Amino acid sequence: MSHTLHGRASAGIITFYNNLDQQRTMITGEIKGQIDRIWDAFWSGGISNPMEVIEQMTYLLFIKRLDELHTVEEKKANRLKRPIEKPVFKPSQNALRWSVFRQLGDPKAMYAVVADEVFPFIKGLGIGSTYATHMKDARFTIPTPALLTKVVDMLDAIPMENRDTKGDLYEYMLGKIASAGQNGQFRTPRHIIKLMVEMMAPKPTDTICDPACGTAGFLVAASEYLLQHHQQAVYASKASAEHFNSATFHGFDFDNIMLRVGSMNMLLHGVENPAIENRDSLSQGHSGVEGQFSLILANPPFAGSLDYESTAKDLQAMVKTKKTELLFLALFLRLLKPGGRAAVIVPDGVLFGSSNAHKALRRAIVEDHKLDGIVSMPSGVFKPYAGVSTAILLFTRTDSGGTDNVWFYDMQADGYSLDDKRTPLDATKHEANNLPDILARWQSLHLPAPAGKAAARASTQPAAGIAEQSATYRVTRSSEAHRTRTEQSFLVPKAEIVGNDYDLSINRYKQIVYAEVKHESPKKILAELKALEAEILKGMEELEGMLS
Repeated sequence: MSHTLHGRASAGIITFYNNLDQQRTMITGEIKGQIDRIWDAFWSGGISNPMEVIEQMTYLLFIKRLDELHTVEEKKANRLKRPIEKPVFKPSQNALRWSVFRQLGDPKAMYAVVADEVFPFIKGLGIGSTYATHMKDARFTIPTPALLTKVVDMLDAIPMENRDTKGDLYEYMLGKIASAGQNGQFRTPRHIIKLMVEMMAPKPTDTICDPACGTAGFLVAASEYLLQHHQQAVYASKASAEHFNSATFHGFDFDNIMLRVGSMNMLLHGVENPAIENRDSLSQGHSGVEGQFSLILANPPFAGSLDYESTAKDLQAMVKTKKTELLFLALFLRLLKPGGRAAVIVPDGVLFGSSNAHKALRRAIVEDHKLDGIVSMPSGVFKPYAGVSTAILLFTRTDSGGTDNVWFYDMQADGYSLDDKRTPLDATKHEANNLPDILARWQSLHLPAPAGKAAARASTQPAAGIAEQSATYRVTRSSEAHRTRTEQSFLVPKAEIVGNDYDLSINRYKQIVYAEVKHESPKKILAELKALEAEILKGMEELEGMLS
């Protein structure tokens, strides 16, 4: 592929670049202020735990969503002049609808309806969806009728007619978890998630899994990618739409709050019934699940260790360890279908750890499967709540080897300051934001080349839409293969990795160019010292004369 990035690659980079820019400007102005006021209302009303605020807002948004779904069915029935096919509410349950109880005018009456009727209704929903499953354990903890009335009115005033607004609103609320300084471990920075999804380029036929899904950020980003790039294929038929809504996305977690929040996050981003399951992915009780997914996107828990007795025996057979980060890597290999791909975040220790378990797992990925690439990330990416150095590990399950040249990239900037403040920087400058360059170089190695005249044109034209960075993005397969070890990205042959005992840390292979420092000759330095000493003695003599 000896050509400049062609149309598909350019479009991908531009999409990523635009998404990153939109991420920084979404939910601003009036809507942002409305959400902030709702958040403040909860705090002043006695709910100060940010996760509890998110949970209660999730329930209210779910109730509002049920009313919206029923309204859609009503309009469809009226248009077709026939009974409602899939009613959410029976005629006798009309008082439970958001649009009805919010107009009661009496805070105490509304509180009684929501607490005593709406929440039991949610728990008893038997529609078989993942949302209904996780809402069965919902607890209504809003303490006063005044607070409920205030929050309901505020939520109703926010325009949420389209999926994008709902999704952005929910992302903004989830962002407050990290900014509040609690439970930040549940969130991976959205721009890093988007980079990983763009690099994997999901297809409508994929079955995508995050075995430690938390708030479902990876699954949401994958759904957004599919709707942006493959919307026609997703909705080409009733079967394909059903696959998207019910069979494409799978998430595992064992925290009930996360299951509810993640399910609602998916719903507000337009996925009706993802398989968000209560599952301890590493436990013996959930072993045996193998070869089901074609794509895994994840940022599993780093710290911690498990007892051998409670860990799945099939994982222990792959790697004898208690460390969760190694067990999750073994889990990813077990869950993937042959040919399945993974983009996962791991702590740097996984790449160079010297224990037998570390080496055995790295050897398995390199020798038995296909290690595609490693993106080393700076330690500030997960600040303010973690300062650990991490990397994105990209590999394919093959069961027959296939590792050839492994692509390394030394990410030095992600568009934000690397301190606790994480201040946005100028994303158009490569020195402040390496992410578009990472995507371009990855795509140059993995997208097929255009043929004939298209290739000739591509070889002379910079990537459209990012002209100010065209030199950075004029990437070809051949140029990437010939980059030196002193540059940010380069290829390392498998044989060299094997020779280094499967060490995958970028510092093992990257060459650092030290600037030449010129020193004065020793004779000249001695002469200068003598002159300085003579000057000091002269000064001392003058001082003595003044004192006498």
